[in-house]
Amino acid sequence: MSFYLKNLSKLLFLAFLVMPAMALAVNEKPFTVPELKEWKGGEGMFAPSAQTRIVCQSQQLELQRIARQLADDYARLFGVSLSVVQGKPAKGDIVLQVAADKKLGTEGYSIAVGNDIRVKAPSTQGIYWATQTLLQIAEQNKGALPKGTLRDWPDYGIRGFMLDCGRKYLPMSMLRDYVRILSYYKMNVFHIHLSDNGFKKFFDEDWDKTYAAFRMECDTYPGLTARDGFYTKKEFRDLYRLADSLGVTIIPEIDVPAHVLAFTQYKPSLGSDKYGADHFDLFNPEVYTFLDALFAEYLQGPDPVFAGKYMHIGTDEYSNKDSLVVEKFRYFQDRYIRYVESFGKTAVVWGSQTHAKGETPIKVDNVLMDVWYNGYADPKDMLARGYKIVNIPDGLAYIVPKAGYYYDYLDTKMLYNEWTPANVNGEQFPEQYPGIEGGMFAVWNDHCGNGITDKDVHYRFMPALRTIASKTWDGPTVTFPYEEFTHRGEWLSEAPAINYAGRYPKGVVLERGEVKPGDVLPVEQIGWDYSVSFDIDARTEAKGTVLFTFGDTDFYLSDPVSGFVGFSRDGYLNTFYHQFYEGEKAHVRIVGNQEKTVLEVNGRVVRSLDVRKITYGEGTINYISTLVFPLRHVGPSFRSRITNLRVESHAE
Repeated sequence: MSFYLKNLSKLLFLAFLVMPAMALAVNEKPFTVPELKEWKGGEGMFAPSAQTRIVCQSQQLELQRIARQLADDYARLFGVSLSVVQGKPAKGDIVLQVAADKKLGTEGYSIAVGNDIRVKAPSTQGIYWATQTLLQIAEQNKGALPKGTLRDWPDYGIRGFMLDCGRKYLPMSMLRDYVRILSYYKMNVFHIHLSDNGFKKFFDEDWDKTYAAFRMECDTYPGLTARDGFYTKKEFRDLYRLADSLGVTIIPEIDVPAHVLAFTQYKPSLGSDKYGADHFDLFNPEVYTFLDALFAEYLQGPDPVFAGKYMHIGTDEYSNKDSLVVEKFRYFQDRYIRYVESFGKTAVVWGSQTHAKGETPIKVDNVLMDVWYNGYADPKDMLARGYKIVNIPDGLAYIVPKAGYYYDYLDTKMLYNEWTPANVNGEQFPEQYPGIEGGMFAVWNDHCGNGITDKDVHYRFMPALRTIASKTWDGPTVTFPYEEFTHRGEWLSEAPAINYAGRYPKGVVLERGEVKPGDVLPVEQIGWDYSVSFDIDARTEAKGTVLFTFGDTDFYLSDPVSGFVGFSRDGYLNTFYHQFYEGEKAHVRIVGNQEKTVLEVNGRVVRSLDVRKITYGEGTINYISTLVFPLRHVGPSFRSRITNLRVESHAE
């Protein structure tokens, strides 16, 4: 027995020695999107407290602004207020310092986490990106950060996203949130497509009936602005100011000389008899007079509406069947490159010079070209000519919701494992090849009137954003397995205090014994996959009676047209063709996901609003009836009694 006791005491002594080492294991690389380039783990954690200060190591106003922004974002995420000061740091502070480091370039940064946090970067932009890294790491650790040192920098200078607001109006509130979301993932370009039109085949082959829109407030041509949604000059200027503060460059696009039906519907004489009203007649002098004045409205003056460095002039997909027309198109592109430059801007164009091959010279220097399809602009040729190109490959990075061509959701696994901006639609270049400025992805809303809402766009946007952010920052050097990247990435915040998708972890999100008219609930909305259930003691309800509402989304006990249970969002009304009778008692359950919305009554499916095909003119589109369920505001005037509200997330 004494033998076993003696050996047991030795084992306990050894365990005592090992336990501190286990407790102080070296911290593994933190997960962020995009991934950190270099990490050296330390031991233990640093947790900011109410006494932690953010200390600026210079008097730069921009550095102080970034410090205040970090304090605001930290408070939004964790409810802890950090003070911002200038001067000598103390233990437990977060220190921001601009310091030269050639390897980090203009956007790189370093962070050392010990008994304080030391952030250094060659520029305030690098300091800002570092703060986003701190927030992403902290939100996965309840506000704390693992001790260690890191260095991080991007492979590509342009990391961006294009959103088609021409064919589908998307509210300014969404654009502002998208600036914040892009910034949180270190995406630095937001390309906003401001004018376009639908396809004639869906509108009885009639250009006059075909949907078209120009989204900017316009004084030069009263009546040109779209009537179903537009952006005022003031709010667009404000968008620029927000983007500037968050390291995001806005690129506004007015797409010409094709995709111009909004302009030719306003002034039919500008249209082409040969190629259709969605093409300008390039030989008509009126076209140039019209465009000169239109562009000038947004580019001229001491406080231009398009306040940033760039303006995109489109110049894609014009017919190349006639060599004379091709030469005129080349003249047009060159003319408007130079016209935009006359206002001190850099022109951006869609690559089209392979498609429009000719002799008329087109300016190359200081022009940024979006290469989207190699048949329109061969990337090797464009680079050889001296263009700076952005890789936005249609075959890999175009989303067109429910169109049946291109992607509905991007193939993020393939992109994460195989793609970088050096792969231009299958044409492979060496990494960081001179002239390839970066990469982007796009959401095009080709099918007008197909029921797609801002939320449908958003659910497609987020997984693509995380993937393209990673591959434009890190190139081929990502190390997290795709499955881990996807699982951990999708539960990062969209941005501090932003949950545009309304996503919650699996489980009960909200319960309420009784819901009364005018109540304000603590949850704004519930996103896919979800169920919302309640008991109803029904009374006859007037048409248009709302039960729940948030933003532009209403859930009706009695819809405004037919009096059935239904919902409206983004201007679309959907009905379940079911109504409750006076005195009826029932258990109601609504189930929603990214494909359909289902109404169940007493455990039986009353109606499932699935994706369905609808014929418009000579074409067929997929119509979608999804619902991110609104919850924040309870309708003010319903008569029925609503009890036992239960909101559940089924998201994995």
